Amino acid sequence: MTKKRDLRIVFMGTPDFAVATLKALIDHKYKVVGVITAPDRPAGRGQKLRASAVKEFALEHNLNVLQPTNLKAESFIEELKALHANLQIIVAFRMLPKVVWQMPEYGTFNLHASLLPQYRGAAPIHWAIINGETKTGVTTFFIDEKIDTGAIIQNQETDIGNSTTVGELHDELMAIGSDLVIKTVKQIENDSVTTTIQPPNDDLKTAYKLNRENCKIDWSQPIDTIYNKIRGLNPFPTAWCYLDNNEKKQVSVKIYGVEKIKEDHDYENGKLITSKDELKVACQGGYINIQEIQLPGKRKMDVKSLLNGFDFSESAKLL
Repeated sequence: MTKKRDLRIVFMGTPDFAVATLKALIDHKYKVVGVITAPDRPAGRGQKLRASAVKEFALEHNLNVLQPTNLKAESFIEELKALHANLQIIVAFRMLPKVVWQMPEYGTFNLHASLLPQYRGAAPIHWAIINGETKTGVTTFFIDEKIDTGAIIQNQETDIGNSTTVGELHDELMAIGSDLVIKTVKQIENDSVTTTIQPPNDDLKTAYKLNRENCKIDWSQPIDTIYNKIRGLNPFPTAWCYLDNNEKKQVSVKIYGVEKIKEDHDYENGKLITSKDELKVACQGGYINIQEIQLPGKRKMDVKSLLNGFDFSESAKLL
């Protein structure tokens, strides 16, 4: 029987999504000799410095934390070398310089929240829903010079429901992903890894970084396109549009929970139809029935609560 490798792991990650994997490594008694995460950042109204979710978890478990601002800095490279790690695991971090990912004897692998080679990039969970996919998954792969292009170690597929939001899919992939990382680590520990080179493919969908512009709702699009976009951005970073309520200026509103109603109508796209407890938006092929919305300077609220204290004009529309 082959002797197991004695692993010394450096873990790199920042958000909640990465915490589940770090926790799984600790629960499985793997030796995590260092945790690399983003520097503390100002957050909230008071702009107080806030530690990343990974840092908070690491400190609770007395792990050694490094927070470099520059991954190429000599001081950081020396600190990293001093940890004598032989495996690095990356989950939701940033692009690594070659000097870092080439360092450990058994390589550096990444957990990516898509079935590679599809949805390489910054926001794979969001774009899978926005594009109306019915399946997605997670992939572990060895890092190389480009983004998300390295040799695949393992993947795990899951279904996307018709009404699944990005928040729900995020949590599901976080759990599936942490399990896949443990399976991958066991293969590396037993020296039983086989990899698959990512095939060249001209029909690739990209997980572009999200910004204000590509999160804006276009009410002239078909109902399914709008519906998928809203749930693919709910609850973060949230789809938005302008409300024209026949006042001096249009205001920006965020839209969270919605249903779709497929029905013929003669209303113009974006027209708001309100009743005592319903707020519908006309679009191509039917209506988007809004259940949760946030007006400027207000908290997120359900539509019934909003309609109790807010009047929409006869000509109100979303733009």
